[in-house]
Amino acid sequence: MPEPCHIVEIADQQSLEFDSAPLISAVHAIADDHDIKIAEVSIAVVDDPAIRVLNRQYLDHDYETDVISFVLDWNENDSRLLGQLIVSTDTATSLAAEIGGTMQDELLLYVIHGMLHLVGYDDKQPALAAEMREAEKVYLNRLGVEHRGFEARPCQHSRGNGDSV
Repeated sequence: MPEPCHIVEIADQQSLEFDSAPLISAVHAIADDHDIKIAEVSIAVVDDPAIRVLNRQYLDHDYETDVISFVLDWNENDSRLLGQLIVSTDTATSLAAEIGGTMQDELLLYVIHGMLHLVGYDDKQPALAAEMREAEKVYLNRLGVEHRGFEARPCQHSRGNGDSV
């Protein structure tokens, strides 16, 4: 059986510095753990004005959000996933300041959250959201980051809480 092949592309479309290596590692880990043989995932790292435009354009939500995920193609027979994640460094920076974390760790959480959506997780119902939070903790811990619980976070409804298409 051939080894999994995962391609992750980062499109940096904002001005803040960040380390892309943990973001790429998270995509690889989640794809591997969910038996995705071929994954092509692009991650657009943007600012709040850009993510707001995209959120309005694709989801009809007129506000900034942390992450938007798009499954562009999924072939179950070949276990091939083509997806896109869009994450906001502005949202990561402001929320990190509020909860005492770092922008880098927040950005990693957003990529994990979005990638979990790409592999089928849903957070629209409380039980499913709890399952997704547990998975986020697992991947954050695996990548050496302490999960700062969502219970300590300010209300996410005004900012969104990850959106998927």
